[in-house]
Amino acid sequence: MPKFFTTLALLFFSIYSSAQEQNKSKLSIKEIMQGDAFVGHLPSDVQWDENGDAIYFKWNPESAFSDSLYTYNLKNNKIDQVSFEDTYNLPPQRVVYNADQSKKAYTNHGDLYLIDEGSKKITQITNTIERESNPHFTNNNTAIAYTKNNNLYVWDITSGITTQITNFTDKKEKDKKKDSKDEWLYNDQIALFDVLKTRKAKNDEAELLTKRTENKRPLEIFTDKKQITNLNLSPDGKFVTYLTVDRKKNKNTIVPHYVTESGYTEDQKTRSKVGDAPSEYKLYIYDIKGRHTYPVVLDNLEGLDYIPEYTKDYPDKPYENEDRISYISEPKWSSDGKHAVLDINANDYKDRWIVLLNLEKGTITNLNHQHDEAWIAGPGISSYGRSNLGWMPDNKNIWYMSEKTGYAHIYKTNISTKKTKALTSGTFEIYNPFISKDQSLWYFGANKNHPGDRQFYSMPIQGGKLKQLTEKTGRNDVTLSPDEQFMAILYSNSNTPTELYLKPNPQFNKSSESAKQITHSTTKAFNSYSWRTPENITYTASDGATVYAHVFQPKTEVKNNAAIVFVHGAGYLQNVHQWWSSYFREYMFHNLLVDNGYTVINIDYRGSAGYGRDWRTGIYRHMGGKDLSDQVDGVNYLVENYGIDKNKVGIYGGSYGGFITLMGMFNEADTFKAGAAIRSVGDWAAYNHGYTARILNTPTTDSLAYRKSSPIYFADGLKGDLLILHGMVDDNVHFQDMVRLSQRLIELEKHNWEMAIYPVERHGFVEPSSWTDEYTRIYNLFQKSLLGILPTD
Repeated sequence: MPKFFTTLALLFFSIYSSAQEQNKSKLSIKEIMQGDAFVGHLPSDVQWDENGDAIYFKWNPESAFSDSLYTYNLKNNKIDQVSFEDTYNLPPQRVVYNADQSKKAYTNHGDLYLIDEGSKKITQITNTIERESNPHFTNNNTAIAYTKNNNLYVWDITSGITTQITNFTDKKEKDKKKDSKDEWLYNDQIALFDVLKTRKAKNDEAELLTKRTENKRPLEIFTDKKQITNLNLSPDGKFVTYLTVDRKKNKNTIVPHYVTESGYTEDQKTRSKVGDAPSEYKLYIYDIKGRHTYPVVLDNLEGLDYIPEYTKDYPDKPYENEDRISYISEPKWSSDGKHAVLDINANDYKDRWIVLLNLEKGTITNLNHQHDEAWIAGPGISSYGRSNLGWMPDNKNIWYMSEKTGYAHIYKTNISTKKTKALTSGTFEIYNPFISKDQSLWYFGANKNHPGDRQFYSMPIQGGKLKQLTEKTGRNDVTLSPDEQFMAILYSNSNTPTELYLKPNPQFNKSSESAKQITHSTTKAFNSYSWRTPENITYTASDGATVYAHVFQPKTEVKNNAAIVFVHGAGYLQNVHQWWSSYFREYMFHNLLVDNGYTVINIDYRGSAGYGRDWRTGIYRHMGGKDLSDQVDGVNYLVENYGIDKNKVGIYGGSYGGFITLMGMFNEADTFKAGAAIRSVGDWAAYNHGYTARILNTPTTDSLAYRKSSPIYFADGLKGDLLILHGMVDDNVHFQDMVRLSQRLIELEKHNWEMAIYPVERHGFVEPSSWTDEYTRIYNLFQKSLLGILPTD
């Protein structure tokens, strides 16, 4: 063979061998990054029909442009696609009941409807271009109140008459009070001239008649240009409560779009940055009969004058937060309509108050005060009125969620005696509790068996032994049939995607019948691979805490003694669980990595969900502290127990995971030789207020926390190979963050970093081509930096 052809053959052989070395897996990055098109489109959004004969759910087995509504018929076991017309008219899951639950109201596509539970007759109440919302029963359950165009209306069920209850306006009052000089002159003119006196008498008589007519109309309530929200009419129809919101003007940021249909750069206005001036919330009552409004007085809230502990670090800086009151929920009424409670939050996120409202006086009585030096949160506890909270069947006690013992549990408090009792307890969390229709039981999810195992339980209404109603390890999201006899379950485990199952409710049925699988969603391509179940481990952190993690191990014959640490995003999110991950592309990528000899670990580091209050707040005032050291301790555990070469460790993650990757590459450079930081926060002072101010307070009040927590201040510590990947139109973590960081790296004369930008991608990537490019680069980074294998392309 001529020398030229011999050389060419050797070159082709070398390229082929290198390509084989690049990926020993049956999987390819391109196919797994197709997302649902590769895995299959999974069922979601389950609800029952009114009679309990069928289950509705969203699904896309035909890989259409988007999900459609399907129905499973319990009588013939058939699955059918629902027509557009039936889909459009299907009542939503969120409805409100009258006191005896004989009727329920809801809005659908902006119109108002009423269903009679006995006959199942649906009455359409409105058919308007304007959107009606927030229906609730009033006038002793004889009418339905609702909101339209920021005003409250009432529809009488019997007569069908609609009455406008409020009339909010931005207009200023016409008459201005005269000063003393003008008042004297006016009175003197009237006294001097009979014609003026006569005309005034006629005008006064006309105004009196006009006023009598106006008294038949809603009182004009002046908003002073404040936003009006949370309109609610009391069950007796006598009082309206409403919340005014004075939103301060905070400077917004701009995200430029470079790849556009117009061919011009187009600017998108987005959020402001942390440190916003807080909005001012005031709750008012409108006495309909008395035709006057008055504020609800909240001065007696317990701990309202609290000064945060962190301010001790700034002895020379005065702390200013004159009005700590933030969002105030709508009143939550007892079923007998006699009592209402409010859920109130502090604007520094450190206090929550549940109070009893006195409508006639506009005063409140403290029932439960929750305080956290860090920030109030946890399952069932929200800052915006979406907390799990309600009334016990006796109408004498309220129930709510609290982390009082360190884990989110159900409590009840007597509104008269204020005596409080925990209805659940233990080192586990309660999720989405609700009371059975006959009011004898609780239903809820809980991770009682293991932090990463979510089962569905029942419990006696006054507390007691928990009864587990689901049996498969993983995640069981249950929707009960209208009569509560059956459970529709969205179930998945670690290596099996979510499917819909049906099971008789063991609470009423003693049969040991297992859950029956209804849908089969995964593709042939997905099913052709043997997906791994990760090993569930725990290890001891440097501060003595127990950390939960997943480990994916390669076979001995391919093991390369290198390890990859994956860091989940969001901070407060859980990924070391036993159900199908929201990071399913990353899960499949980890299988590919393991096929190629890597050991992969992902860790529920400090700040993650599922482990109680202390774990949740472990990052307070120092992100990149214990959440980072948990990663380092995980690496040390792998080195000591899994034969990992400490010089062959990489790290990657997106969003919060990208932030930790940056902090790891900058502050733990001897631990991580390579890192891929995806859509990362580089400076927490540039992120949004609602998330960041909870954890780090604000830059002006707690600058030390931001200095310790922001990667841009530690970029000089970079030693290993860093790959930065970011969407240019990310309106969550702005591309500007990484532009600023790149300038910092340039000025520090760092040359061991690269940036890949994605011009049409936001925070969550959409295009498979972007996903493929992104993870090909990440894979090549680890191959080159940890193993010395150069990419072939």
